[in-house]
Amino acid sequence: MSDHFSRVLSRPEFIALIAALMAVNALAIDVMLPALPYMGEALGISNENERQFVVSAYMLGMGIAVLAFGPLTDRFGRRAPLLIGVGIYVVAAIVAAFAPNFTILLVLRFIQGMGAASVRVISTAVVRDRYSGREMAEVMSLTFMVFMAIPIIAPGIGQVLLLTGPWQSIFIFMGLLALALWIWTYMRLPETLPLDQRRPLSLSGILGSFRIVFTNRVAIFYGLAGMFLFGALFGFITSAQQIYVDIYGLGVYFPVAFAAMAGLMAVSSFTNSRVVRRFGMRRLSHGAMLAFTLFAGIWLVLAVNDMLPLWLFFSLLAIIMFCFGWSSANMNSLSMEPLGNVAGTAASVFGFIQTVGGALIGSYTGQHFDGTTVPTAMGYFITGALALICILIAEKGRLFGVGEQYSKPDSAPVMDAH
Repeated sequence: MSDHFSRVLSRPEFIALIAALMAVNALAIDVMLPALPYMGEALGISNENERQFVVSAYMLGMGIAVLAFGPLTDRFGRRAPLLIGVGIYVVAAIVAAFAPNFTILLVLRFIQGMGAASVRVISTAVVRDRYSGREMAEVMSLTFMVFMAIPIIAPGIGQVLLLTGPWQSIFIFMGLLALALWIWTYMRLPETLPLDQRRPLSLSGILGSFRIVFTNRVAIFYGLAGMFLFGALFGFITSAQQIYVDIYGLGVYFPVAFAAMAGLMAVSSFTNSRVVRRFGMRRLSHGAMLAFTLFAGIWLVLAVNDMLPLWLFFSLLAIIMFCFGWSSANMNSLSMEPLGNVAGTAASVFGFIQTVGGALIGSYTGQHFDGTTVPTAMGYFITGALALICILIAEKGRLFGVGEQYSKPDSAPVMDAH
C-alpha cells in the first residue's frame, strides 16, 4: 500500500497535506480567540487575563509531548505515531465541548495539545525525510504559506460559529475537521522512514539521538532563535483580542484585522519560497531578523511615549510579521539541516524548546497586558535581540555568510519529487 501511495502522491499534494496537518495547531489556537470572552463568562472567569490560559494550556501540552513523539517516530516510523496523535486531538476536542468547568476545559486543552504534538514533530520530520538544503527551505516556506491561511480565516470561522451557536460548537468543529485530516493522512501519506534507518527505542539509543542534537552548535542555537521568535508571536496572539477589541475598539471586526496580519505572513512565506534558492537561508533570515528587531524597537519607543493610532500600530506590526515569515521557515530549516539521521528526535527537541519556551515567553508577555501595546512591543524587541544573539553564536559571529555546508541525507527520498 505504501509503495502504491509513493507513486501517486505528488509534490503539490504532499505540500498541501503537510500544511493542512501543521494548520491543525494554528486552528486550535486562533479559532478560539473570538470565543474567549464568552467562555470566560460561561465558566465564571472574572479575570480577563486568565482566559488566555485556554491558549497556554494547549501550547504546554503540545510542547511537553513532543519529547515523546520524537523517539517514537524514529523507532516506529512516521505514519502510526501521527495517526495516534491526531486521534487523541479529535477525541479531546469533542469532549472539551462538554467540559463542566474551566479546570476540566484546561485539562482537555492540555490533552488536545499532547495529541497535536505528533503533528508538530512528524510534519517537520517528513519534510526532512524527503528534502534537504535550500529545497527543504522552499518546501517549508510553501507549507508555511498554506499554514498561514488558517489564521486568516480561523477567527472569522470562530466568529461565524458564535453567531450561529454556542462557544462549544467551536470544539465540535475542530474535532470534525481534524477527523477529516486523519482520514486524508491514513489514505494518502506513505511511510517516509525506511526500516533500515529506524533507531532503537532504548535508553542508550534515545540518549544517543538527543546527544547528537544537543551537541550540534548550529542546530541548537537556530532552534533557540526559533524559540524566541515564536515567543514573540505567542505573546501577541494571547493578547490580540484585547489589543484589537479593548484598545482599538474593533469589536466584531477583530477577525478581519487578525486575518490581514496572517495574510501578510502568508505572502511573506510565499516570497521566501521564491527567492530562497537564489539568496540562501542565511542571508534572508539574518536580514529579516535585523529588520524585525529594529522595527520592534521603534514600536516600543513610540508606544512608551503615547498610544499609537491604529494605522501606525498596524503598519509597524505588518513589517515585523512580514519579517517573521522570512525568518521562521529558514531558521527551522537551518536547525534541521545537519540532523537528517535523527530527524524525528531533532524535530521533537526543537518542538519542545520552541513550543514550551515560546508558550512560557508568550504567556509571560500576555499576563503583563496593561491596556497598552507596550508589553507586546517590549516582548517583540527583547525576543528579537535574543534571537540575533543565538544566530551570532550559531554562526561564530558571522551574519549573511554561506556558513557550514551539509550533505544530503544518506538515503534517497521514498517518494518521487515531481
